[in-house]
Amino acid sequence: MTKTNFPEGFLWGGATAANQLEGAYDVDGKGLSTSDLLLGGSVSVPRKITRTIDPQAFYPSHDGIDHFHRFKEDIALFAEMGFKVYRFSIAWTRIFPTGLETEPNEAGLAFYDQLINELKRHHIEPLVTISHFESPIGLTKAFNAWASRDMIAAYTRFAETIITRYHHDVHYWLTFNEINMLTRPMAAYLAGGMYVDDSDRFISPDTDSEQLRLQALHYQFVASALVTKFAHELDPQLQVGCMLAYRMLYPYTSHPDDIAMVQRATEFNNFYCGDVQVKGRYPYFAQRYWRDHHLHIDMAPEDAATLAAGTVDFYTFSYYQSSTMTCTGKGEQTGGNFFSGVKNPYLERSEWGWEIDPRGLRTALNQIYDRYQIPLMVVENGFGIRDQLIEQNGVKTVNDDARIAYLKAHIEAMEAAIGDGVDLVGYTSWAPIDLISASTGEMAKRYGYIYVDKHDDGTGTLSRYRKKSFYWYQQVIQHNGLV
Repeated sequence: MTKTNFPEGFLWGGATAANQLEGAYDVDGKGLSTSDLLLGGSVSVPRKITRTIDPQAFYPSHDGIDHFHRFKEDIALFAEMGFKVYRFSIAWTRIFPTGLETEPNEAGLAFYDQLINELKRHHIEPLVTISHFESPIGLTKAFNAWASRDMIAAYTRFAETIITRYHHDVHYWLTFNEINMLTRPMAAYLAGGMYVDDSDRFISPDTDSEQLRLQALHYQFVASALVTKFAHELDPQLQVGCMLAYRMLYPYTSHPDDIAMVQRATEFNNFYCGDVQVKGRYPYFAQRYWRDHHLHIDMAPEDAATLAAGTVDFYTFSYYQSSTMTCTGKGEQTGGNFFSGVKNPYLERSEWGWEIDPRGLRTALNQIYDRYQIPLMVVENGFGIRDQLIEQNGVKTVNDDARIAYLKAHIEAMEAAIGDGVDLVGYTSWAPIDLISASTGEMAKRYGYIYVDKHDDGTGTLSRYRKKSFYWYQQVIQHNGLV
């Protein structure tokens, strides 16, 4: 291949989240977030929540990979790869430690002053996620976080503070990470900061409340719209986007009921949120869904106008895998990034059971662009595997050919979608550096181009090493997508 469909100025980079890499959970006045009370787990051992800090327990987010103290080193490595953009989140509890304060914590703002200045020094465009699964536990204790309409004011205070502070240097903003996670039973605590029972379970399927989750989601829609409108009025040059975990679905059989099942699941998992944030209104099927599931979404009289006035400028999403569904009772179950299904006989799977489907990314891009006709970014995509640190010619590295093969196939799928006519403007793979897994709290499931010497029990030197994929991605960026 001698030329590429990727447009000039395409935004190549990587994506992280504060609670998965920063560490320094109690430094410079930072308060406790929901993620700071999550214990480590594994693919077979679910994570648990503690209501207070247990000094004998291990909390992966407390130290992360110590990016808080090493961000200059990490950003220099991103710059060495040639990053054009870096997606990161601002930890809410660094700025408002409990979420209830009326004035921000200046020490927390000062940290992000330095981080953004370092990105500018390396000519890397910041892409900031305002809320990425780390709301203040103080708000959970005060009114169960997004279960209450009071959360809107707390969120907008935080968002307006950081947008006002950084709008001269940060032109791209995302209001919520994977906002459609609240359509899933496991996400009440993760995405909504809400307790659903008195247990220590991170995921509580038997006590899940869809009413609670979808009411919380409505409040997030309103908050997102208010902040989007604020950003546009503060600085018309700002671009505000939505971010969803896109669920690419296939029917297991040609049974008409399997086809209908996938259609309904696609509507609810993907378009329910996308329509509100891009079109400014709930989709036509929302009323049917609420009626069929005996839900009542409480809305203030002004909410409809707020949603209509706060539509986003671009659409971003995560894509790791596809899922296959059936109503027939056939098929063996498989795992996934909060999305499970039955095994697709035509796809390979990772060690964690995630199915590998680059062709599905091209289909997803076409589905999204057909519906919304605004610029798209793939802001999470990557391959979690166990890496083996070795020494070659006196240099420590990782020969991660499987990761390179996964990413290469997905970049080729994006290029094909651009050839189809999709307006794709950026790609930030997850994650450019090894960090804590959101679903399990593990380090063993690694994604990065940069190996971090840290292990599931918290031990390790935290030294950084370039993997084989580091140099491969460097070439991809240098040649604008030639793989």
